[in-house]
Amino acid sequence: MQQSKALAILKSGRNVFLTGSAGAGKTYVLNQYIQYLKQHGVPVAITASTGIAATHMNGQTIHSWAGIGIKDYVSDRYLASLRDKKYFRDKMDKVKVLIIDEISMLHRNQLDAVDYVLKFFKQNDEPFGGVQVIFSGDFFQLPPIGEEWEESKDKFCFMSDAWVQSKVHICYLTEQYRQTNNALNDILNEIRSGNISQKTVDLLESRIEYFPDEIDSQTRLYTHNMDVDRINKGQLINIDSSSKKFEAKVAGNPALVEVLKKSVLAEEILELKIGAKVMFVRNNFEVGFVNGTLGNVSGYTEKDEPIIKTLDGEFHVAKPETWAIEDESGKALASFTQVPLRLAWAITIHKSQGMTLDSAFIDLSKAFEKGQGYVALSRLRDLNSLMLHGLNQTALEIDSLAMKADRRFQVLSNEVDEFLDEKELQNSWAAFIRYSGGTLDKKQIAKNIEKSKTKEKGQKKSTYEITLEYVKEGLTLEQISEKRGLTTSAIVDHIGKIKESEPDLDYSKFKPSDKVIDKVRLAYSEIEFEENKVLKPIYDYFNGEIGYEDIKKALLFID
Repeated sequence: MQQSKALAILKSGRNVFLTGSAGAGKTYVLNQYIQYLKQHGVPVAITASTGIAATHMNGQTIHSWAGIGIKDYVSDRYLASLRDKKYFRDKMDKVKVLIIDEISMLHRNQLDAVDYVLKFFKQNDEPFGGVQVIFSGDFFQLPPIGEEWEESKDKFCFMSDAWVQSKVHICYLTEQYRQTNNALNDILNEIRSGNISQKTVDLLESRIEYFPDEIDSQTRLYTHNMDVDRINKGQLINIDSSSKKFEAKVAGNPALVEVLKKSVLAEEILELKIGAKVMFVRNNFEVGFVNGTLGNVSGYTEKDEPIIKTLDGEFHVAKPETWAIEDESGKALASFTQVPLRLAWAITIHKSQGMTLDSAFIDLSKAFEKGQGYVALSRLRDLNSLMLHGLNQTALEIDSLAMKADRRFQVLSNEVDEFLDEKELQNSWAAFIRYSGGTLDKKQIAKNIEKSKTKEKGQKKSTYEITLEYVKEGLTLEQISEKRGLTTSAIVDHIGKIKESEPDLDYSKFKPSDKVIDKVRLAYSEIEFEENKVLKPIYDYFNGEIGYEDIKKALLFID
């Protein structure tokens, strides 16, 4: 199916599963539809099954949006407690379209739970309470995490009652919009088809490097937690500095505490050093990190909380977070509180789902689950960014149910394509807008478009530009830190960058005492620095008497 036809079907208000191979344009079609809905004033909820995927769509996780958390089942009593929350009640009352991206990673029980939530709040027994649902994704990813005894058919959400009852129209995109000479795309498509050529095997084997000399900068993907832990512990030992240990605090029913320990990604005892590569294991959209955000430990706050510099240059304090199992009234039966980080020189392939990596070192020699190879390879943009440690037969195989379903999806998509005429579909567009409480008034649509453009321009500002605006407003360091949700240390780094391009601004609010500046100036003149290493030598020079942040502030005023 072509993109234009899929978009026409979406605009008609039908429930849709949007799928296709990498490069077919699923995200493009979704974004076109989201833009269309916003222009016409139709309330749309943009969600995804993981935090990483949700950030790609500027949305939130479906678990958070629907209030289901990690639950597979929601009771009327629990929903009644949600109904007492006005913001949640208003959100549910307002929504007309629900988008769930990366649908393959959502368990069938959780999709049924979302269906039940919407029926409850909409007081409507139609599938998903009469809300249009758009599922997007690719079931060649690994199945959702479930119980050990569960088979694929027990986990994939296309086997759920909610999916079947919602009479989803399949839109299987077939056009390829990525570069056609991408060897990696060809390999992925062969894996999808189940027909692996010798050329593909040879290409992959040509990327095998058993003893790589320099892979420190690359993310390493492994099939087993044991290998991940071994690599991470070894890399941490290689950092020549002292470590800090963070021990989880637990409370409540011992049996439920053990359940939390097994399900939570945070470790019971976390050991960190400055420079350690880490990954957040909790979503915090307000602050700016999600489960899967990568970065490095750059320091600690006065409360010994780790300060993380993410790959996009932002700084975040990793404050302890609490995971809990609650009863239907919201009372915690068990809790697990820990800094939401894991070491991340190496991560499991399962955890890499939803990520896009510039390069990676991947070990597929011990692949034990069909689909692991496809998931790992599809994290990359091209074959040249791949370094393999090994490859076995399972790595090139796909779950048999996913393959059968994909073939069926293609047949159903062809039937939809043939049965629904694009021009006839257009006749139902206006009716769906009216049904959804949107507008067909051209002046209002024009206003909505202009409003959207203004918002997009605001979003394009860099983190430094946002801080610059607050500096120009005359805010103090603490005020900027509070407004940005970043550490004061991170804001000082921003100011250092800003001062390079805006030297004439008034920076006096950020100036430490003359005594501190004089001391740092003296140390700066006496120390012979290695390249790009300034802060630590000065810090060591004073034996910690002057903190890192004061050193950074002083350097702003030293020529």
